[in-house]
Amino acid sequence: MSKVLLGDVAHEHKETCKGSKDGYPIVGLEHLIPEEITLTTWDEGSENTFTKMFRKGNVLFGRRRAYLKKAAVAPFDGICSGDITVIEADPDKILPDLLPFIIQNDDLFDFAVGKSAGSLSPRVKWEHLKNYEFELPDMDKQKELAELLWAIDDTKKSYQELIAATDELVKSQFMEQFKELINHPDACSKIEDECTVFADGDWIESKDQSEEGIRLIQTGNIGNAQYLDKGERARYITEDTFDRLNCTEVKANDILISRLPDPVGRACIVPEGLGKCITAVDCTIVRLGSRILPEYFIAYTLSPFYMMQVASRETGSTRKRISRKNLGILKIPVPTIAEQETFASVVRQSDKSKFEMEQALSELTATYKRIITENLG
Repeated sequence: MSKVLLGDVAHEHKETCKGSKDGYPIVGLEHLIPEEITLTTWDEGSENTFTKMFRKGNVLFGRRRAYLKKAAVAPFDGICSGDITVIEADPDKILPDLLPFIIQNDDLFDFAVGKSAGSLSPRVKWEHLKNYEFELPDMDKQKELAELLWAIDDTKKSYQELIAATDELVKSQFMEQFKELINHPDACSKIEDECTVFADGDWIESKDQSEEGIRLIQTGNIGNAQYLDKGERARYITEDTFDRLNCTEVKANDILISRLPDPVGRACIVPEGLGKCITAVDCTIVRLGSRILPEYFIAYTLSPFYMMQVASRETGSTRKRISRKNLGILKIPVPTIAEQETFASVVRQSDKSKFEMEQALSELTATYKRIITENLG
């Protein structure tokens, strides 16, 4: 095993599309999913100004905002954004199947962040990225590592598919169980008629934040049907700031709805045990009335019935959002509490299965990262 620089074993693939772009898939930064090594989305036939070519097997590295950890293997030839650095292995020096794991690892991303320039939209250049140093084993060991890491990646994807299938099951169950109400919107209530819809949280400036005190929940804490803790990056305000801004306190079992992507209108239940909390701007608090259960409301926000309503009431051209007023007038079917309770039991069982799969996925990801660190650090 020897120490090498990335530029010793790989190079930037520089190729420009000079002819027709017809037939080439188009990849932008938005198609690279953080910490996912496989490219799964792209555009076809869309109007664009991209001219940078990539070839099957190249690694597409998101050089803008490297802290987002975007890098994936190209499964085909195509055209990509100028904010993507195309990296090609030198096969006589490194196994091409191993290169993606060297690039898609926390240590390299940390290095890239440190070499990035620009305040609003920092970018890293290949001339800096190529100086990343790491341990490279001999070819036999490289092949062994590549086979192991790709097998782990396949298993991770299987877990992700099962988790997605669990969510789809809840959605389909909701649409099936409450189809009679959904098919008759006039029989549905407005959210604002069944719940208290509070104004958005205040814009909390950095000078108002503190190291401890009242937790500030932000749009980044609102996952799709789940609260994302992000405790290591939690922000707070003092009691004095709470009183001065006349903030609304968030309570356990409130629903938080993000008015911003991705996607607009995603929601979560505020869990027990957070202590005193408030929300930031673009988070709307929905306090449920006596006729709606929290698990039912969250399943409703995952349904096509809800999502179509949100889409029809979004505003903005470059960045979509939905106003608090438009959220309040969305229609929600309100079955009996007994019917909701029956449905909620299905949701709880699904959540339990999903949690177990997410735990297994988390452990597998930790093993995956440890193998990369120990062998390619």
